[in-house]
Amino acid sequence: MKDCIFCKIVRNEIPSYTVYEDDIVKAFLDISQGTPGHTLVIPKKHIANIFEYDEELASEVFARIPKIARAVKASNPDIKGMNILNNNGQVAYQSVFHSHFHLVPRYTSNDDFKMIFKDNSNKYSPEQLKAIQESIEQHMGD
Repeated sequence: MKDCIFCKIVRNEIPSYTVYEDDIVKAFLDISQGTPGHTLVIPKKHIANIFEYDEELASEVFARIPKIARAVKASNPDIKGMNILNNNGQVAYQSVFHSHFHLVPRYTSNDDFKMIFKDNSNKYSPEQLKAIQESIEQHMGD
């Protein structure tokens, strides 16, 4: 896409701090640096989100993430863990509509990066959970 900022980075029209690149993906430092080493992994092919991946591209892109994650972790002995995030859609905090994966190194539990998963288990009966399960299962072939 002509106006996509990540496509421009892939075409080297915009500079980036690239840490890995091959025919399928480009990995570069997120300019925001949520934590030091925060890296984005993007497919070079423009796709908006996870819902647009076919099995082949998903396999090719996802296969590269562990290698890049290991390199990020090895780059700093203070990295103790890593969040790997993929936001899909504006409501899910996607801000650039070219699929990308955030590799966010974690140094401490107080490193200014937060994720909150609220426990709503008491709001669902076994019957409601079964209905959700069956609805998802019905769409696995889509």
